Amino acid sequence: MADKQAKEKPLERMTAKELRELALTMPELSGVHAMNKAELIAGIKEVRGIVDEGKKVDTGAIREAKAAYQALKAKRDAAREGASKAELEIMRKKLSRLKKKTRGLAS
Repeated sequence: MADKQAKEKPLERMTAKELRELALTMPELSGVHAMNKAELIAGIKEVRGIVDEGKKVDTGAIREAKAAYQALKAKRDAAREGASKAELEIMRKKLSRLKKKTRGLAS
């Protein structure tokens, strides 16, 4: 049982109430009751000395995906008059996938 209490949930998975209770035990933090969840997490990490690196975004992959999107879009626009509906539908789906990929890479 003591082993379960020794393990602490990650801060991001705790509720605001749990974070507030944890922050109240830290004398370095003041105004705990007025803080929202993001502020509580940031304050607790600062007191504990945890450096938040954030996500690393691969800008090269995003540029490549956007370039592919623009190229396919130009190809689709050029083929609009002579292409069949099936070909245009395939291009539309590819454009949709590329757009989702760029959004996924950015977040």
